Amino acid sequence: MSQQLAVGIDIGGTNTKFGIVDRRGNILCDGRMLTNQHDNVDCFLDELHQRLSTLIEEVGGIENVKGIGVGAPNGNFYTGNIEYAPNLRWKGVVPLASLLEKKFGLPTVLTNDANAAALGELIYGAARGMKDFIVITLGTGVGSGIVANGQLIYGHDGFAGELGHCIVIPGGRLHPGTGAHGSLEAYASATGVTNSALELLVTRPDTPSIMRDHTKEEINSKLIYEAAMQGDALAMEVYEYTGRILGEALANFVMFSSPEAIVLFGGLTKAGDLIMKPVREHMEKNLLPIFQNKVKLLFSELKESDAAILGASALAWEMKD
Repeated sequence: MSQQLAVGIDIGGTNTKFGIVDRRGNILCDGRMLTNQHDNVDCFLDELHQRLSTLIEEVGGIENVKGIGVGAPNGNFYTGNIEYAPNLRWKGVVPLASLLEKKFGLPTVLTNDANAAALGELIYGAARGMKDFIVITLGTGVGSGIVANGQLIYGHDGFAGELGHCIVIPGGRLHPGTGAHGSLEAYASATGVTNSALELLVTRPDTPSIMRDHTKEEINSKLIYEAAMQGDALAMEVYEYTGRILGEALANFVMFSSPEAIVLFGGLTKAGDLIMKPVREHMEKNLLPIFQNKVKLLFSELKESDAAILGASALAWEMKD
């Protein structure tokens, strides 16, 4: 039984999820707490330590735990630091991995949340057995993790793989968080889908839509999905437009690293074929013949509520004994 368990921690801007995972990817116990309740990282760590220690005792004590893996925004694998994360209250550079090691007495590895998701797919999910694949997370933002030759691509400074911030429409829609115009995240995220719907409601004044019965503030990705499922023409056009932009971007990513598969993960994938059909069509249309009909487009096999913990825990299995 010794060291057959790992701790996975997923730090988000609002919530932090954590759990204890076995080598088969079973989450034995888990919990969550508010991230944004703590202005000070030390107070955050005190609460996390208290809650996690209880779980560790439940599974037989710390001697059964190999290590801790953490997925966090702007997490740097090389340094173990969270660096200038815009959606966390702790500003600047936070040496989170070393702080956790001191607190728990366990080796700790940290990376960004999308890289953790890619590791989760590699070890437990749709990319099992693959050496070359890309994970694209489609949520509030657009994240990505790139695996080539069986290795996560970190780049020289630990920040490689920000495909969501690639410019797909030069001079296009403003991304308020970065100030960039026309990045993929401005179109293919939940926020991007909402903005596309709001634009279409203005530019197609004569097209009837369920969405016209709602105020601007009420329109979100969930409402757009529900409208599309009822056959709302304008909502379906939003998915067609989003799928085209994402498909064109994926064609570029395929020609860059020639992956065996691209795994799509996150809230937008709930739309199923509404999003997948235009993505596949526009990806294939924009690929050179040598790349066409070779790349699998897959939805994640991981349960969304578990994926963040599984992905983070996967980091611990990668540690050298």
